[in-house]
Amino acid sequence: MAFLFQKFQEAVKTLAKSPTFARDPRQLQFEADMNRLFLYTSYNRLGRDAEEADAEEIIDMAGKASLSDQQQQVQDNIHSQIKRFCLSMDEILLLPEKNVPIESSAASNAAPRRSGLSFAVGPTARPTDSPVVPQTRQLTRTELSQRLKDAIGYTLDLKPSQIPHEEAGQGLFLCGEANVGAVIAIYPGIIYSPAYYRYIPGYPRVDAQNPYLITRYDGTVINAQPWGSGWDTRELWDGLTLPEIMPNSKGAEKGSDQFWKLLSKPMDNKRGGSGSEMLERRNPLALAHFANHPAKGMVPNVMICPYDFPLTEKDMRPYIPNISFGNAEEVNMRRFGSFWFKWGSGSGSSTPVLKTLALVATRAICDEEVLLNYRLSNSKRRPVWYSPVDEEEDRRRWS
Repeated sequence: MAFLFQKFQEAVKTLAKSPTFARDPRQLQFEADMNRLFLYTSYNRLGRDAEEADAEEIIDMAGKASLSDQQQQVQDNIHSQIKRFCLSMDEILLLPEKNVPIESSAASNAAPRRSGLSFAVGPTARPTDSPVVPQTRQLTRTELSQRLKDAIGYTLDLKPSQIPHEEAGQGLFLCGEANVGAVIAIYPGIIYSPAYYRYIPGYPRVDAQNPYLITRYDGTVINAQPWGSGWDTRELWDGLTLPEIMPNSKGAEKGSDQFWKLLSKPMDNKRGGSGSEMLERRNPLALAHFANHPAKGMVPNVMICPYDFPLTEKDMRPYIPNISFGNAEEVNMRRFGSFWFKWGSGSGSSTPVLKTLALVATRAICDEEVLLNYRLSNSKRRPVWYSPVDEEEDRRRWS
């Protein structure tokens, strides 16, 4: 298997140097990333008993397949893995009893438990139309995480990062073993299409007090801050409330500070709110937002992969830790340079999806910290801890 992986790595380097018709550097980088994801996730799907002929066929396909074909295959490969993960979670959590409404359960008669996050943001109202959901075993996140490791071979944990910098804080660690191309983590939180940027808390300076924002190539933004590190239940979650941004404690506000504070209030979300979804908040893989950028001399071991979860997969839905802000089908946005414009209506697809992200292993990982190349823009001042992995990739990503 190690020999086959070496062939795949050589193919990744070769395809990265192949000519392309893309003129936009950003598109060029997207194509390079998709080539890598096609090879890594297809390699993973072959399994440990793969034969050399199978590997060579995939490498040949990667060189001939169109970008749209590669994207579709990557989606299929990722969805196949996440489906197996969801089935494992069902086997661990679901009880054999019939579905019962939340309101009729014993827990509904007790005062709702409040997480540390809920103390920060205040209580949320209980929806009036509680859905029917299956009863689940009363396992803590730690217990569930261990059982998941037994089922799929790995899980995730949060502990002090090994990055030698005081701002590294908590790091994301893989416990167990995962092969190249494996889905390591899912990026949780609220999904904002470009049409709803103005509703992101803190707008327009959305990243001033929030390090848990990430952007897909298609302009979709995911805010993981309200998810935090999850909770110990399967619960209705709207994700629309956020901890208040603490005021600057270093003296009185200047005029410009007052101006930005006024603008930082997001627009009324009643028109754009997505309501609540029943999500499994104990999800051990919903921690992608804690992955750190590698320090100088270190190499990332995962990469970002866009994943469009089809909402028709009702049984899998509780394990996808995202909800959309507003109706993603209401408006289609098109990018021209650095601007987004409304372009007709509808998404062009008959299947509604959640546009989320996953972290995919770029090599075999065993009991180590998960490291992701942040690819910060070189047009802005970078933090002191940021050491570029590849300057050319950074430039193309944000060109």
